[in-house]
Amino acid sequence: MNDLLNLLLIINFVHGIGTWKLYSLSGNKSWQSFIPVYNIFILLKIINRPWWWIFMIILPVINVIIIPVIWVELSRSFKKNTYTDTFFSVITLGTYNYYLNYFTKPEYVKSRDINPKSSNGEWVSSIIFAVIAATFVHTYFMQPYTIPTSSLEKSLLVGDFLFVSKFHYGARVPMTTIAAPMVHDTIPIIKRKSYLNKEQLPIITELPYLRLPGLQKIKRNEIVCFNWPVDTFKNMYFTDKYYYKPIDKKTNYVKRAVGIAGDTLEVINGYVYINGEKNQLPERAKLQFSYLVQPKKNKFNRKVMINNYDITDRFGPINNNYTYKFMGISDKSLDKLKNHTNVQWIKKDTTPKGIKDSSVFPHNKNYNWNNDFFGPVYIPKKDTTIEITKENYPIYRRIIEVYEQNSVKIVENKIIINDSEDNKYTFKQDYFWLMGDNRGNSQDSRSWGFVPFDHVVGKPVFKWLSIDYNAKGFNKIRWDRMFTTVHGEEAPTSYFLHFIGLILLWNVISYFRRNKQK
Repeated sequence: MNDLLNLLLIINFVHGIGTWKLYSLSGNKSWQSFIPVYNIFILLKIINRPWWWIFMIILPVINVIIIPVIWVELSRSFKKNTYTDTFFSVITLGTYNYYLNYFTKPEYVKSRDINPKSSNGEWVSSIIFAVIAATFVHTYFMQPYTIPTSSLEKSLLVGDFLFVSKFHYGARVPMTTIAAPMVHDTIPIIKRKSYLNKEQLPIITELPYLRLPGLQKIKRNEIVCFNWPVDTFKNMYFTDKYYYKPIDKKTNYVKRAVGIAGDTLEVINGYVYINGEKNQLPERAKLQFSYLVQPKKNKFNRKVMINNYDITDRFGPINNNYTYKFMGISDKSLDKLKNHTNVQWIKKDTTPKGIKDSSVFPHNKNYNWNNDFFGPVYIPKKDTTIEITKENYPIYRRIIEVYEQNSVKIVENKIIINDSEDNKYTFKQDYFWLMGDNRGNSQDSRSWGFVPFDHVVGKPVFKWLSIDYNAKGFNKIRWDRMFTTVHGEEAPTSYFLHFIGLILLWNVISYFRRNKQK
């Protein structure tokens, strides 16, 4: 926080040194250019722009777009209107104003007309503010997202295009100081990182975590979009286990919050138990497991099995006896598959209790847990205090050390937190346990543990498009999934025709309005 404050004070001083004379020539006082915040209001008055622009200057990501506009507007307020002036205002990152301030005799244009003087200017102005509006909506209200994996198959399919609401749980103010608008960690086409960090610019500091008030808290079994806590992707094409990414630039994941803050969770034979009771998923959710299937004959027809038995993941023979491993089988598909004429036997592919899986959280030799038998584990709740012991230290170490930024270690069987012996710890935020419905083929909290609330992006609310990449022609579009809701108990209803109707109605109304104006 101190680093950020120091950075802002430095920027404010640089602004004052470079513009004090321009403030004076515009009828204001030179010293006003040095007063934090107040100088912004005076600056907006100088360039003849409304006071509420200050919100666009303050809002992260939006300010990256609007600040260059202000640089240009300031030069134009002193009769520097050429394309060359505009170019140097932007390319010099605003320091062109130093040239105006010290090496010219600028003349202030009072009550300057801010309307574009040409069609090119009008076009550029429209583009800029369209990008600002879209970035504002994308950052603080609604973000598009594509489902890349089958971990939530049946509820969400590979190829579903979602709108993720950021205001349901409270929009998270971006933590990345300088980033390209409307892209995540990588700029498409050029495949370059979309943001600046300390590695590239030492004065850059990560903004403090801040979340706007939300409409609701995360409910158990809701589908949640979040930043992958253990992300090591340098960008979407490269990985580096030592590479640090800001929280809001970590890879986006979508899973189901089967456990919320304050729950005690256990996985028994692949099924989740919350506080000792079996978790009841909503009607739309369909659990899937992996099964081993022995055919009477040597082979299954892959295409027939996928189309007729609703197999959502890869399958194939795993030994010389042609025993097949089927992944992503729901109970409904299982009942149907048992009656297949070529099935000799079928059994659930689970790892027995007590058999350790080294890829499973907390990755410690003392925990013989696997994907099918896991826990019990307490999911931390904000302001809740628990005892940290040698036994549960591996489970909560990452929370204390990484997510809540404390030093923690064990010295002679004693818990040392921030260089003091302390076996009690109070959590600073809520945590969640997120899993996929496709229990045999989902990398989720069983692999990397708890998800902090500051990693939560939002709530998927709407599917606006769904594409089947294996189909052809018009069949590639899953028409029955277009414009359907994500959550709900009953089968999803498509509002695609309603959407088309609204468009037609809007066009009819617009047509009559134009005729009336004529």
